[in-house]
Amino acid sequence: MTFSMPPQTMPAQAQNRPMQTAANSSSLADVLERVLDKGIVIAGDISVSVGATELLSIRIRLLVASVDKAREMGINWWEGDPYLSGQGRQLLEANQQLLETNQQLQARLGSLETELQSLKSASPV
Repeated sequence: MTFSMPPQTMPAQAQNRPMQTAANSSSLADVLERVLDKGIVIAGDISVSVGATELLSIRIRLLVASVDKAREMGINWWEGDPYLSGQGRQLLEANQQLLETNQQLQARLGSLETELQSLKSASPV
Protein backbone atom coordinates (compact mmCIF):
# COMPACT_ATOMS: atom_id res chain seq x y z
CA MET A 1 0.00 0.00 0.00
CA THR A 2 1.42 3.39 -0.96
CA PHE A 3 0.59 6.80 0.48
CA SER A 4 1.71 10.08 -1.00
CA MET A 5 1.54 13.63 0.29
CA PRO A 6 1.15 16.86 -1.71
CA PRO A 7 4.64 18.05 -2.85
CA GLN A 8 4.46 21.34 -0.93
CA THR A 9 4.27 19.55 2.47
CA MET A 10 7.11 17.04 1.89
CA PRO A 11 10.82 17.74 2.26
CA ALA A 12 12.71 18.05 -1.02
CA GLN A 13 14.60 14.72 -0.66
CA ALA A 14 11.37 12.78 -0.01
CA GLN A 15 9.26 14.21 -2.85
CA ASN A 16 10.07 11.37 -5.28
CA ARG A 17 9.96 8.57 -2.69
CA PRO A 18 6.56 6.93 -1.84
CA MET A 19 5.77 6.26 1.82
CA GLN A 20 5.69 2.52 2.60
CA THR A 21 3.51 0.85 5.23
CA ALA A 22 4.56 -1.99 7.51
CA ALA A 23 5.09 -5.27 5.66
CA ASN A 24 3.36 -7.36 8.35
CA SER A 25 0.13 -5.38 8.48
CA SER A 26 -3.10 -7.35 8.34
CA SER A 27 -5.95 -6.45 6.07
CA LEU A 28 -9.30 -5.52 7.57
CA ALA A 29 -10.74 -8.81 6.30
CA ASP A 30 -8.07 -10.80 8.17
CA VAL A 31 -8.71 -8.91 11.41
CA LEU A 32 -12.47 -9.31 11.05
CA GLU A 33 -12.11 -13.04 10.35
CA ARG A 34 -9.99 -13.50 13.49
CA VAL A 35 -12.40 -11.50 15.65
CA LEU A 36 -15.45 -13.42 14.43
CA ASP A 37 -13.66 -16.76 14.75
CA LYS A 38 -12.40 -16.18 18.30
CA GLY A 39 -14.85 -13.60 19.58
CA ILE A 40 -14.08 -10.40 21.46
CA VAL A 41 -15.59 -8.93 24.61
CA ILE A 42 -15.66 -5.21 25.29
CA ALA A 43 -16.69 -4.17 28.79
CA GLY A 44 -16.91 -0.82 30.47
CA ASP A 45 -18.53 1.00 33.37
CA ILE A 46 -19.56 4.64 33.44
CA SER A 47 -20.48 6.31 36.70
CA VAL A 48 -21.59 9.90 37.30
CA SER A 49 -21.41 11.05 40.91
CA VAL A 50 -21.73 14.27 42.84
CA GLY A 51 -19.82 13.97 46.08
CA ALA A 52 -20.68 10.57 47.52
CA THR A 53 -24.03 10.38 45.69
CA GLU A 54 -24.06 8.29 42.55
CA LEU A 55 -26.44 9.83 40.03
CA LEU A 56 -25.99 7.50 37.07
CA SER A 57 -24.36 4.15 36.53
CA ILE A 58 -24.09 2.47 33.12
CA ARG A 59 -22.61 -0.98 32.57
CA ILE A 60 -21.69 -1.79 28.98
CA ARG A 61 -20.99 -5.36 27.87
CA LEU A 62 -20.47 -6.09 24.19
CA LEU A 63 -19.68 -9.45 22.61
CA VAL A 64 -18.65 -9.59 18.96
CA ALA A 65 -18.53 -13.08 17.50
CA SER A 66 -19.83 -15.13 14.62
CA VAL A 67 -23.15 -16.93 14.98
CA ASP A 68 -21.35 -20.29 15.10
CA LYS A 69 -18.99 -19.10 17.83
CA ALA A 70 -21.90 -17.66 19.83
CA ARG A 71 -23.74 -20.99 19.60
CA GLU A 72 -20.60 -22.77 20.83
CA MET A 73 -20.65 -20.46 23.86
CA GLY A 74 -24.33 -21.22 24.49
CA ILE A 75 -25.64 -17.88 23.30
CA ASN A 76 -28.64 -18.25 21.00
CA TRP A 77 -31.28 -15.79 22.22
CA TRP A 78 -32.10 -14.68 18.66
CA GLU A 79 -33.49 -18.15 17.83
CA GLY A 80 -36.33 -17.74 20.34
CA ASP A 81 -36.98 -14.04 19.71
CA PRO A 82 -40.21 -13.85 17.71
CA TYR A 83 -39.33 -10.49 16.19
CA LEU A 84 -36.09 -11.87 14.76
CA SER A 85 -37.44 -15.26 13.72
CA GLY A 86 -40.28 -13.99 11.52
CA GLN A 87 -43.07 -14.59 14.03
CA GLY A 88 -43.42 -10.89 14.85
CA ARG A 89 -46.29 -10.36 12.40
CA GLN A 90 -48.19 -13.32 13.87
CA LEU A 91 -47.68 -11.92 17.37
CA LEU A 92 -48.96 -8.50 16.32
CA GLU A 93 -52.08 -10.05 14.76
CA ALA A 94 -52.72 -12.21 17.84
CA ASN A 95 -52.20 -9.17 20.08
CA GLN A 96 -54.71 -7.17 18.01
CA GLN A 97 -57.29 -9.99 18.31
CA LEU A 98 -56.77 -10.12 22.06
CA LEU A 99 -57.24 -6.36 22.34
CA GLU A 100 -60.49 -6.53 20.36
CA THR A 101 -61.76 -9.44 22.50
CA ASN A 102 -60.84 -7.53 25.66
CA GLN A 103 -62.76 -4.45 24.47
CA GLN A 104 -65.81 -6.59 23.63
CA LEU A 105 -65.72 -8.24 27.05
CA GLN A 106 -65.37 -4.90 28.81
CA ALA A 107 -68.37 -3.52 26.88
CA ARG A 108 -70.42 -6.62 27.73
CA LEU A 109 -69.42 -6.42 31.39
CA GLY A 110 -70.41 -2.75 31.46
CA SER A 111 -73.84 -3.53 30.00
CA LEU A 112 -74.36 -6.43 32.44
CA GLU A 113 -73.43 -4.20 35.39
CA THR A 114 -75.87 -1.54 34.15
CA GLU A 115 -78.62 -4.15 33.77
CA LEU A 116 -77.90 -5.56 37.24
CA GLN A 117 -78.02 -2.06 38.73
CA SER A 118 -81.38 -1.37 37.08
CA LEU A 119 -82.78 -4.70 38.34
CA LYS A 120 -81.65 -3.92 41.88
CA SER A 121 -83.27 -0.51 41.82
CA ALA A 122 -86.51 -1.82 40.24
CA SER A 123 -87.18 -4.70 42.69
CA PRO A 124 -87.55 -4.04 46.42
CA VAL A 125 -85.56 -6.29 48.70
